[in-house]
Amino acid sequence: MPKHILTRGHSRALTRHHKIAAAGVAALGAAAIGFSAVPSNASTTNTAEAPVQTAKVAYSTKQIEGFQADVSSLHTGAVQVEQFAAQKKAAAEAAAKKKAAAEAKAAKARAAAESASRSAERAEVKKAAPQKYGDNLDGWIREALSIMKKNGIPGSYEGIHRNVMRESSGNPKAINLWDINAQKGIPSKGLLQVIPPTFEAYHVKGTPKDIYDPVANIVAACNYAADKYGTMDNVDSAY
Repeated sequence: MPKHILTRGHSRALTRHHKIAAAGVAALGAAAIGFSAVPSNASTTNTAEAPVQTAKVAYSTKQIEGFQADVSSLHTGAVQVEQFAAQKKAAAEAAAKKKAAAEAKAAKARAAAESASRSAERAEVKKAAPQKYGDNLDGWIREALSIMKKNGIPGSYEGIHRNVMRESSGNPKAINLWDINAQKGIPSKGLLQVIPPTFEAYHVKGTPKDIYDPVANIVAACNYAADKYGTMDNVDSAY
């Protein structure tokens, strides 16, 4: 008969369990075979006359079948162990992924909280730090507007600038020595030509009590204009 040749692609390596099973089957198969010869009506002294009956051989497969069952149980147990190990490994990997995702989420939340905290700190620092204004007419008007806003005094940059240029041409030390107020001994002074009594009455707390201080002069004059005319924007002549 032609021999069956298994190529590498079709052969399957014996596992450790298969090798043990094959060896056990061969050993038990040899041990299980029993031979028994039972002579019948034969004489021990005259063997020529009495025909020798062929002994009957009894074969038992119970032990082999039992061993095969044990091998099958072992194989099934090994498969179950492998499956349990695989399940345990998969569970561990899933737990690791879940833990990594939770840690990444927590790290992202911490980073967002830290960023918000830094933003809040910068805002506080910016709020606490005094605003820098130029030491010129533009800076004086802008600083005055900031103080007016906090104190609810109306007025616009354009309205203040227009009246300053008409009253003093932007000179914070300007003084009128010829009008009726000057004749009364209370000349108008500063950017918006305010007389001392008016400056005292409408001076806004937080600004210098100096009529020649440009910011204090603007804020007091706008406070007076708001009381008399609604806003400095409504003033277009001497007031």
